[in-house]
Amino acid sequence: MGIAGFTLLELVFASGLVATVAAAAVPAIGRAVDNYKTVGAVRYVAARLQRTRIDAVARGFNAAVRFTATGTAYSFSVYADGNGDGVRSTDIDRGVDPLLFGPERLGEQFAGIEFGTLPGLPGVEGSSAPGADPIRIGSARMASFTSLGTSTSGSLYILGPHRAQFVVRLYGETGTTRILRFNPRTRAWEPL
Repeated sequence: MGIAGFTLLELVFASGLVATVAAAAVPAIGRAVDNYKTVGAVRYVAARLQRTRIDAVARGFNAAVRFTATGTAYSFSVYADGNGDGVRSTDIDRGVDPLLFGPERLGEQFAGIEFGTLPGLPGVEGSSAPGADPIRIGSARMASFTSLGTSTSGSLYILGPHRAQFVVRLYGETGTTRILRFNPRTRAWEPL
């Protein structure tokens, strides 16, 4: 009757095999975690827009999410219409339209994720290519919402680690949002 066991060579080989498989799996797991974080950030932005719309309808006033360049990133804040003429940059600067929320930076809550675009990114749903401008909602860079539930139309491009590209589309007539993901293999936008 023999003694059951492993030789040192067998243990070294098995340990090496486990280490190799683990090393191969770690980058894939890291990319998957980064992708989930990016999806979470994109959904957070869409939810912030929808929350502003709901508040405008429920409270019967106009509101807006204003995006401001802060170095190489963007911050966003929510404002209410203080004098009945819509949320305007001049009224914000004069303190007429009060701040409701913010400012907040996406990268502070979701590390490595910011508003941004990949080079050569095609436009989404028939719109022109965004170029280097990830905030495509007009020159005032405000997504405005009325008490009737309508809004500014536009696109907010969000870039995650490993070149994960998403866009939050805002539809003016309904004030609703839609999230799309860019597929680099097909060079097409796909619903999330």
